Amino acid sequence: MSNPTRVPSGINPNVPNAARMYDYYLGGKDNFAADRAAAEKIMALGPSRQICLANRWFLGRAVRHVANLGIRQFIDLGTGLPNQNNVHEVARRIHPNAPVVYVDHDPVVIVHARALLADVDGNTAIAHADIREPGTILDHPDVKRLIDFSQPVGVVFLGVLHCIPDEDDPYQVVRAFSERMAPGSFLIVSHLTDDAHPEVGVAARKVYDKADTPLLHRSFAQISRFFDGFDLVEPGVVHVADWRPEEPWEEDPEGSEWWYVGVARKPASPQRTS
Repeated sequence: MSNPTRVPSGINPNVPNAARMYDYYLGGKDNFAADRAAAEKIMALGPSRQICLANRWFLGRAVRHVANLGIRQFIDLGTGLPNQNNVHEVARRIHPNAPVVYVDHDPVVIVHARALLADVDGNTAIAHADIREPGTILDHPDVKRLIDFSQPVGVVFLGVLHCIPDEDDPYQVVRAFSERMAPGSFLIVSHLTDDAHPEVGVAARKVYDKADTPLLHRSFAQISRFFDGFDLVEPGVVHVADWRPEEPWEEDPEGSEWWYVGVARKPASPQRTS
């Protein structure tokens, strides 16, 4: 993406972007020199590529799990740049016509996601919206067209809530979706933490302070709060490698302690929360 004619309107290629940095960690090519330079600083602090791969493997396991439990429609919030085993690809191995709506606010993500979805049927859409404005997403024409909130839905927050600062109330963002989700729906969350490496976390946040999206590591207790009102699927909120690994390489990926992940089901009646 070094050709300036390929830069979407409104994008400053000289400012690092979290989605494009993530793409670089995963070996992608949809990034600019500023993204690569910032990503290299993060990679010097620890096994960033392995950490991102572990998160991606969790996505596949979690979507397969809830699809096998009957979930036939999904919203992927803050989807990021397309990669292998996207939500619609995983879900449709179980439910071939599963509707999926991807949501992101980054114009680069939108361009590439729409190119990916060009050959996919009308049951998949990409919505250009900011998850900090959940009402805009819930009222989006493609969400209304594809997602039936009277039926269970899988709502995915994969590696995105740590980009929402406290002043924008990420808990209220999750609540806005949970209030619309029918009983039997599932919430899938992965979130970065520096519980095991606080000093490295400080250094990483300084890099992201110069990007267009912040990075906020949160603690086990803070991340667990996102599941208030839901019934956690075993083994609960755990490090990414401990959530139902299926393959040998998923059992102990380097850097697993940087993620807390969880999957939870909305019960038939609301639970009281503290």
